Order: sequence, then structure tokens, then C-alpha cells
Amino acid sequence: MKKTGQHLLIITFFSAATAAWAAPDPPKEPEPDKQLEDARAAIATGNWASARGILRAALLQDAGKAEYHNLYAYSIRRGENPRMDLVFRHYNEALRLEPRHRGAHEYLGEAYLMVGNVAKAREHLEALAGLCSSGCEEHAKLSRAVADVEQRHAKK
Repeated sequence: MKKTGQHLLIITFFSAATAAWAAPDPPKEPEPDKQLEDARAAIATGNWASARGILRAALLQDAGKAEYHNLYAYSIRRGENPRMDLVFRHYNEALRLEPRHRGAHEYLGEAYLMVGNVAKAREHLEALAGLCSSGCEEHAKLSRAVADVEQRHAKK
């Protein structure tokens, strides 16, 4: 009986060790995106040129990230003499890559307001209403911006 107990102990040990080796590694936290962090810091201080430079470089490395396109367009739009063709191109690319990107919908709606196209801004407001069934900050901000523009036009 003593040998059987030893065999059982050895089998149990190896079974436990094999199970431990076969267990999957816990999921790793994604590494922070240094370029996005730097771009957001530049945006937070209103340094649009720096943000554009960081994001332009990020897009050259990886043009497949919707947030790069979104923030690049935002930094162009907020800077002096924005090239609206680039603004629209990059917001639309962000939405092509990630159709449910609430920030891109909000910002694209605001860009349409900048060029006087309230109808297109309303399309993005409606898209946000569908994405934010219980409300969200992006919908609230674009809704206020559309209402402000419509009030200004009504007073004329």
C-alpha cells in the first residue's frame, strides 16, 4: 500500500505541474500608445502644430488606427487656417475604419457646421443618437453646437 501511495503522490504532482504549464497566460494589458499620449497632451495645451506633427508621424507608421485620423483631423480643424479637405478626409477615414467612433461623428458634425452644412451635421447627430441610446457626451456637445448655429441663423 505504501508504494501505491507514493505512485499516487507522484502522479498527482505531475498532473498538477502539467496543468500549471498548460494554463494560459493572463491577458496582458495593452501597452500605452506613446504617440496618442503625446498628441493628447499637445491638444490639451492647444499646441495644434505639435499635435499635427505627432499624429502625421503616427499615421505614417500605422494608417489603420481610427483615433490617429480622428485626432489628426481635430488638430488641423482647431489650428489656424484649417485645410478642410484634409479635415473631412481624415474624419471620414476614421469612420471608415471604425463606423461607431463617437468622437469622429461629433467632430465631423462640428466640421460641417464650420462650413455651414447644418444638414450634414444633423446626420452625424442622428448617428450619435443611434450609438448613444442612453445619451453620451458627444451627442450632447454636437446637439448644443447645432442648436447654437440654428439659433444664430434664426436671428438673422
